[in-house]
Amino acid sequence: MRGERKATAPALDRLAALDWIARWDTQQLGYLPDREERFTALIDAVQEGIGVPDPLVLDLGCGPGSLAVRLLDRLPAATVIGVDADPLLLTLGRVAWPDHAGLRFAEVDLRVKGWTSALGMDAMADAAVSTTALHWLPAPALAAMYAELGTVLRPGGLMLNGDHFTEDDKVAPTLARLGRALIEREESRRFPGGHPESWSGWWQAVGAEPALTGLVAERAIRNVDGDHHDSLSRRLSTHVDALRAAGFAEIGTIWQRGENRLLCAVMGG
Repeated sequence: MRGERKATAPALDRLAALDWIARWDTQQLGYLPDREERFTALIDAVQEGIGVPDPLVLDLGCGPGSLAVRLLDRLPAATVIGVDADPLLLTLGRVAWPDHAGLRFAEVDLRVKGWTSALGMDAMADAAVSTTALHWLPAPALAAMYAELGTVLRPGGLMLNGDHFTEDDKVAPTLARLGRALIEREESRRFPGGHPESWSGWWQAVGAEPALTGLVAERAIRNVDGDHHDSLSRRLSTHVDALRAAGFAEIGTIWQRGENRLLCAVMGG
């Protein structure tokens, strides 16, 4: 399969890759109407919280690099390692962003112990970031991932995770209901005619692109989406408990619109 990817990737030119990523960003907006505002808040937190112009940042579950390129546009001296297991999304990012010298991608599965050893790091990371990605890890794998992250994140470094974090319906049913309702109301205001393109619609369209069919087949073989939407990993408490167990000190929400939150954790000493 490695040879198949090398054969198909050159057929995808940069303009085509950029078009697919633009379409990816548009379909994401259908589910995350405040996506760009959350990106901005996350990058603000990196810039304010790290305090150096050239941080080393890990982008966990980076997809095609939407967050990474926005971060580098603001902090051009930064180094961002985009980490993902999806060969198709990584190919789109590699083809689309050759002009971002500080960006490199690592094809790594966060569910596999020892994932940090494949990143080629020669220094501790200043921050780790993620958006709408880590909820697909089963709760035990999420806890293990945070624990391993703690071994490569410097003391005082930040973990910034933007996602839909739900309250436990049994513990806080009203808060859980209101968190969902606020997102639904914002979606209906911004997209009164419905989502411009669904998640599944985007993947169906990609599957019909001749230059990407080999990568679509490869991601299916790897079962990239096999653990998607684990319910416990959508809970705020699951992340807070796992981060605390991994040695993070301060943990809290620093930006929020309903259940759409930016969770920040500071690595302990």
